[in-house]
Amino acid sequence: MENPWQLFLSSLGPIALAGVTVTVPLALVSFALGLVIAIGVALMRISVIPIVSGVARFYISVIRGTPMIVQLFVIFYGLGSIGLKLDPWPSAIIALSLNVGGYGAEVVRAAIQSVPKGQWEAAYTVGMNRTRTLTRVIFPQAARVSVPPLSNTFISLVKDTSLASLILVTDLFKVAQQIASATLEFMVVYLAAALVYWVICLILSFAQSALERRLDRDVAH
Repeated sequence: MENPWQLFLSSLGPIALAGVTVTVPLALVSFALGLVIAIGVALMRISVIPIVSGVARFYISVIRGTPMIVQLFVIFYGLGSIGLKLDPWPSAIIALSLNVGGYGAEVVRAAIQSVPKGQWEAAYTVGMNRTRTLTRVIFPQAARVSVPPLSNTFISLVKDTSLASLILVTDLFKVAQQIASATLEFMVVYLAAALVYWVICLILSFAQSALERRLDRDVAH
């Protein structure tokens, strides 16, 4: 039987590789799509049309009120049971993106509403329409406010991708499960997986802090 310390070290390679080639890309793609959804839903949420804002509120309520694992299973197993079978990767991306969209929408909405109303009025005064005002005036200011919570959402998403292993996505955690099952050294292997997750999230936290400092300097200037 392999020495536990040697197993720990030998497991780090394949687990880290899966983290870099599967877990991080899965999180990046899902976050990018989820952010697009979040912006759209946030704009619907602040719409003056009741049915539009109502649909947005319903979507946010469903996403925030149900566990991620249930959403994942509905997409992969639920849709498959009614003839809409999707492969594991697309299923994971759809479920994770919808989840990010639900949580991110409230962040984006709050950031947009934090911009003083005078900014809207000033933009309208110089002849800008609503779309131009949003893209040229409101969104740049809202972005500075939304960076910290959205960064936290992304870091949480990296950890949540571990649930994708339940629908056969060979991510970081799935590779750890395979090694643990083969060696029966569950503690050692899962500690190796935890270390890789921690390092990835630590790097992302440093990147978040650097981005926030850069934005603070830009605002100060």
